[in-house]
Amino acid sequence: MIANLVQLAAEEEQNPLVPPGPELLVGAIAFAIVFFVFWKKLVPNINKVLDERRNAIEGGIEKAEAAQTEAQSVLEQYKAQLAEARHEAARLRQEAQEQGAQLIAEMRAEGQRQREEIIAAGHTQIAADKKQASQALRQDVGKLATDLAGKLVGESLEDHARQSRTIDRFLDDLEEKAEATR
Repeated sequence: MIANLVQLAAEEEQNPLVPPGPELLVGAIAFAIVFFVFWKKLVPNINKVLDERRNAIEGGIEKAEAAQTEAQSVLEQYKAQLAEARHEAARLRQEAQEQGAQLIAEMRAEGQRQREEIIAAGHTQIAADKKQASQALRQDVGKLATDLAGKLVGESLEDHARQSRTIDRFLDDLEEKAEATR
């Protein structure tokens, strides 16, 4: 029993938080082996996977930046084309307005020319009609005047040449008096 007591006392003197020396040595050797295997096998694989992931992310970012740059370039080209199309449309509208104004001016000039031609033709026709009416009127008035003079005098005045001269002189005198009063 004494031996048991000594053994119990020896056990009581040992701190339960501090492991015995041989266990500590075996634990340190096991930890070193696990750490060495971990360092040689797992860490390179983990670093390799992390490098690949980082490269993939950086490549994705570079691709996204390249795509964004390309999209920006395409947007600028689109804006330039749109501005050019607007400029072209404005130029075409301006040309159309100018052509329209020119066409209107040409049509007015043509209409004015046709109007002048119609007026000139009308004046010519009126002058011809007036002359024809004047001649017909002179003949009718001359015939009536000679018939009336013949009835007043009691003889026939059939000398046409003299009759025409007398009538023409009388009508010319009337026309001169009419123009003088205007």
